[in-house]
Amino acid sequence: MTRRGMLSRAVLEQQVAEGDIDTVIVAFCDMQGRLTGKRISARLFVDDVAAHGAECCNYLLAVDVDMNTVEGYAISSWETGYGDMVMTPDFDTLRLLPWLPGTAMVMADLSWTDGRPVTQAPRTVLRTQLDRLAERGLGAVAATELEFMVFDDTYRDAWKAGYRDMSPATDYNIDYAMLASTRMEPLLRDIRLGMEGAGLYCEGVKGECNLGQQEIGFRYDEALVVCDNHTIYKNGAKEIADQHGKSLTFMAKFDEREGNSCHIHISFRGMEDGTPTVPVFADDDDELGMSAMFRSFVAGQLATLREMTLFYAPNINSYKRFVEGSFAPTAVAWGIDNRTCALRVVGHGQGMRMECRAPGGDVNQYLAVAALIAGGLHGIDQGLELPEAMQGNAYSSGADRLPTTLTEAMELFDNSQVARAAFGDDVVDHYLNNARVELKAFNAAVTDWERVRGFERL
Repeated sequence: MTRRGMLSRAVLEQQVAEGDIDTVIVAFCDMQGRLTGKRISARLFVDDVAAHGAECCNYLLAVDVDMNTVEGYAISSWETGYGDMVMTPDFDTLRLLPWLPGTAMVMADLSWTDGRPVTQAPRTVLRTQLDRLAERGLGAVAATELEFMVFDDTYRDAWKAGYRDMSPATDYNIDYAMLASTRMEPLLRDIRLGMEGAGLYCEGVKGECNLGQQEIGFRYDEALVVCDNHTIYKNGAKEIADQHGKSLTFMAKFDEREGNSCHIHISFRGMEDGTPTVPVFADDDDELGMSAMFRSFVAGQLATLREMTLFYAPNINSYKRFVEGSFAPTAVAWGIDNRTCALRVVGHGQGMRMECRAPGGDVNQYLAVAALIAGGLHGIDQGLELPEAMQGNAYSSGADRLPTTLTEAMELFDNSQVARAAFGDDVVDHYLNNARVELKAFNAAVTDWERVRGFERL
């Protein structure tokens, strides 16, 4: 059944002919998790782009967050002339964007002009892991839980102020609270209804611990669908906030209070008529209800969590979130419904799944889900044994810890045989360079913290 807001190619052509749609956004998710692409005349899209795709510069997968061209990427440089990639529309993702009048959008896959896929593109990285699953008759079902903080300042005012002295949309902890969250309800409702109108299945919204912090939940789906929807939601929520004269941030750690997480729920299922519907993670005869495959899957996560952390925590700021006793994980451990562990097993029957609590709101979800699939397949293929579940407080346990810095995560990822076997050297080296670029930029910056400590007193 087609969800409201989703469009077929024929319906798009009809609405363009009737003048209801005048713009089509063709876009993809870049390394930083941003929606990147072009607004195209709907008439041109129907007449030409739908069949042939649209070109974009290959530096879009080889820049920093400020869109600066940087060195070290094999796919894009001054020496290679900064040529084109092709954005090929995936019509399964074609939809309306209700918060932008007369606008439809479609997610694109990236290829070179000779038709070869751009293997470093986040969507392609995930597709490659899904293909590995399909070879085993399996598919992945996932859900991402993004938290964000709302501010009463506009984005432009926040920029001018250097993101200092901003006004959070609430004044105190509003976890599950109704009253203070209601002040944000006009914005939150527009985001929820906007996403419903864009084909997402919104489950609801709840307050979180930090000031102005909220989480809007969306129903699980096939992994690629979830990751596409994540990109659309994250971009759309910011656009809708801007229309309300407010701003919101998904950064992992905005201040010294609770950070923004992106817990990822994932399970494998057997394929039936091309759809992952057959549960393979549950076993009624097991004392915990876990199948042998699921046990090895979780064991694979434990074995690879540290070396895959770069795909769960891709930025300098990501590591500020890993604080003891903060509901953000530090221990490489698993438990049954235990939120102190990096890996939390929940559900039963077809709903049996694992929640990875490591990613923050700044994660690139395609890369994170790809890493979870790769880690799980490593455990399954190697028949890894699952240790006993963590009981009690993982923060005070003797379990191994997640990397505490981007530098440490880079070294682990660089030396990961599992990552290089699953993703290929071209992908691993590409994202290592991305991390080096951020680290170099941070090390060259003079921060407010340094000025406060050093201006007069040093």
